[in-house]
Amino acid sequence: MKKLLPVLLCVGLVEAASAVPALVPAPKSYVEATGELVVKAASAADVKVVVTKDPSVPAEGYELTVSSTGVAVKASDDAGAFYARQTLKQMAEPAGRGELKIPCATVVDAPAFKWRGAHLDDCRHFFGKEVVKRMMDQMAAHKMNVLHWHLTEDQGWRLDIPKYPELVKYGAVRPASVAHGAKPRWKNGEMEIDLNTEPYGPYYYTAADVKEILAYAKDRFITVVPEIELPGHAFAALAAYPEMACVPENLKARHPRVKWGIEKDVVCIGNPAGVKFFEDVLDYVCELFPSEVIHIGGDETPRARWKDCPKCQAFVKAHGLKDENDIQPWVTRHFADYLAKKGRRILGWDEILAGDVPQSAMGMSWRTNAKGGAGTAYVSGAAGAMKGHDMVMTPNKFCYLDYAQGLENDPFVYIGGCVTLEKAYAFDPCEGIAGEARKHVLGGQCNNWSEYTWNQFDLEWKMWPRTCAIAEVLWTYPAQPRDYAGFAKRMETHRTRLLKAHVNCAPLR
Repeated sequence: MKKLLPVLLCVGLVEAASAVPALVPAPKSYVEATGELVVKAASAADVKVVVTKDPSVPAEGYELTVSSTGVAVKASDDAGAFYARQTLKQMAEPAGRGELKIPCATVVDAPAFKWRGAHLDDCRHFFGKEVVKRMMDQMAAHKMNVLHWHLTEDQGWRLDIPKYPELVKYGAVRPASVAHGAKPRWKNGEMEIDLNTEPYGPYYYTAADVKEILAYAKDRFITVVPEIELPGHAFAALAAYPEMACVPENLKARHPRVKWGIEKDVVCIGNPAGVKFFEDVLDYVCELFPSEVIHIGGDETPRARWKDCPKCQAFVKAHGLKDENDIQPWVTRHFADYLAKKGRRILGWDEILAGDVPQSAMGMSWRTNAKGGAGTAYVSGAAGAMKGHDMVMTPNKFCYLDYAQGLENDPFVYIGGCVTLEKAYAFDPCEGIAGEARKHVLGGQCNNWSEYTWNQFDLEWKMWPRTCAIAEVLWTYPAQPRDYAGFAKRMETHRTRLLKAHVNCAPLR
């Protein structure tokens, strides 16, 4: 006789718990049945699954039935069938003699949000396509469907643009970097930090690399959203083409910024060459990437150079702007219109929503108070949604994985702050947003900034297990009140799965 169990019971808190799988993210419902399916298979990927298209199943959702005679899946789309397979992989256990055993059950499931993402900063430190693919393997296993790929920064330009060959000649290599573990000191408002003397690069992706990664992502139902930072965080581009800066003399060394932090030298919007450069770059990005959404950055753009630049001040007058603070909204309007003509939408950090900007502009909310960032007014995620902007939520106090994990004797280096596993699990994408405005919350993501993340092992340690918590929130929301104890119990089993998959997963506590 079948019995209907709440999700948290079906993942290990029932009698004979060893027969019940620890599923992450938890499904909407799990109906346990008597018995188990035993099959000859080297892995769950080899188990035969009969898939039936059923339009009544929600997008990306599935109904998975395991009986003693086989496995059947109902889904309305290929993504749903794929996610059913990911659940099946977690349910399957070795039975010896080249066999797998899978508990008989019916799982009915569908995601709460359509944007379930993870971000990778490939600029401060470069990871390479094999690490990117490994990251997507684990994202897909946890039903995450957006890779936000940060490709340009002050400290490095990582995408070859054939029309602008000096981008990778000068922008993809720097003569030094911040020394391992060095932390900034401040003197007269300027950052001082210890550097090493090791050249870094040239490191960048070619069109062939990008196409390989995109094909890999497509097979895993992941959309790759590229980020091209403008008009700030563009020092590496200015190193390649100093004439695009308000003060070209500041770029005479022709190398990216070697320190971390916010750079005062930004693109000179009063110079038509600067705007044309980014139009050309985005033309090429649109040729490479099929994503409807293109991220244009827009965060932490100081106004100091614009204020002192004769060209920018002439631009302000010519376009009827109030002052240099109105340049950022002009940039947002310009590129929103430019990309709309190509059938694309712009996404930017929450700073781009300040001022007079089109409602079509999407915001990525990262600041949890008005003190973070530089150069613009604070726009909260709630304010953006209530103004009618589609929002992706990634508040730093819950979703920044370069923050410490609260682990004792942690051998890895962090930028600061603290996001424990329990804190990540407390992430509420709709916090402070009520009524109709909630429809503008597309979902959320975790962010992997790489100032203090050097390689694959460092990256994985910081991503996992906290990304499991973010993935579950985005798949199961609201599921309130959240049962962290139940999640942590499931994670004890699930962390073992990750380690067996050779993922450098940090301890749970």
